[in-house]
Amino acid sequence: MPAPARESNLEAPTRHPVDWQDDRYYDREALFEEMARVFDVCHGCRRCVSLCNAFPTLFDLVDASATMEVDGVARADYGKVVDHCYLCDLCYMTKCPYVPPHAWNIDFPHLMLRAKAVHFRTGKTKLRDRVLTRTDLVGSFCGIPIVAPTVNAVNKVGIARKAVQAVAGIHAEAWLPEFSAKPLRKRLARLPDDTPGEAAGRTRGKLALFATCYMNRNEPGPGEDFAAVCAHNGIPLTLAVKERCCGMPRLELGDFASVQKAKETNVPVLAKLVDAGWDLTALIPSCVLMFRQELPLLFPDDPEVEKVRNAFFDPFEYLLLRHRQGRLATDFKHPLGKVAYHAACHQRVQNVGRKTLEVLSLVPGTEVDIIERCSGHDGTYAVKAEFHENAMRIVKPVVNRVNQAQPDHYGSDCAMAGHHIAHARADGSAPEHPISLLRRAYGI
Repeated sequence: MPAPARESNLEAPTRHPVDWQDDRYYDREALFEEMARVFDVCHGCRRCVSLCNAFPTLFDLVDASATMEVDGVARADYGKVVDHCYLCDLCYMTKCPYVPPHAWNIDFPHLMLRAKAVHFRTGKTKLRDRVLTRTDLVGSFCGIPIVAPTVNAVNKVGIARKAVQAVAGIHAEAWLPEFSAKPLRKRLARLPDDTPGEAAGRTRGKLALFATCYMNRNEPGPGEDFAAVCAHNGIPLTLAVKERCCGMPRLELGDFASVQKAKETNVPVLAKLVDAGWDLTALIPSCVLMFRQELPLLFPDDPEVEKVRNAFFDPFEYLLLRHRQGRLATDFKHPLGKVAYHAACHQRVQNVGRKTLEVLSLVPGTEVDIIERCSGHDGTYAVKAEFHENAMRIVKPVVNRVNQAQPDHYGSDCAMAGHHIAHARADGSAPEHPISLLRRAYGI
């Protein structure tokens, strides 16, 4: 007789590879059966009700059904739950007691990913969503010098924004990023492959920055700040010869084919840099997560993907590793005072710990109040007309924490989350990326 399943895990969570290349992955009947099984477990637990709107949506459907159980919910309504999941992974990493290796094998985000993939394969994904997630193409067009000022100006006109909401479904009151006419990739120099670096611990002492669509085209300032911090610490910083979107936005649509195309462009270039002795990093947590977790789960047998994964670091993780070897400058000139720091979801799920907090706390006269709660932005979720109000509710507890802290500075590893928080505060204040705060502390 098999042993009964334990109530919860006593072992570290593990992630199974995503079997997206098997046709059975897209079997709708099998998908619905698995969704019913997992939804039933979630209904009986309800620990995740405070994380995002996917779980309240599920529980409301159950509670309004004739049976008040999952079997009373129409399968046609399962999609309402899927629509609210933006794959932040917090339920898997911080709440669910039944994740693998537990016998119940609950991986809610990857189940939602499967549902999104099945939906995408049917061709029913909205044109708006297809356009919004083409971040590299949108940025290339909107970043044209003559186009960028026009787009930025139009995004500030209320009448124009209402028209865009009516036509494209982008909420008229949502925060939208500006576009820079001079991208980060034109602001930073590429160094020769044989540039020397000074190793320290696991770090080899020279970094290749994956610019990311957002930092390249929308907010290059933190990238320049990171370059200044690296230079101050004797860390050579370069850029890959070419790159395209990491693929995370398309992954969130379930568009695996586009993710594969992005991987086929990015991974060989990054792997070549690794072979030349460079470590890798990016200033957007989602992009770091893509290379450290998602691509290895999608392509588990690709040695180049594994090579890139092993060389990729969160930027503050990298700096702290060097600090522990005595290789981080601590000649800080300016205290930061009180900092309200929002830890981004996709940074937290990398399991590297509170590295940003630890580095900022090295600055004398600095107190960091960490906020470990989702902002609800997700890159596209908060700008969609049908989800914007939900995103504003999700961010409210974060805003309350920032306001209670009365900080001198606030911000997030995810610059978009920082701006969403500022937008919800609506007091005229502006967020500051943690790497920009570090540069300020150095006085460089």
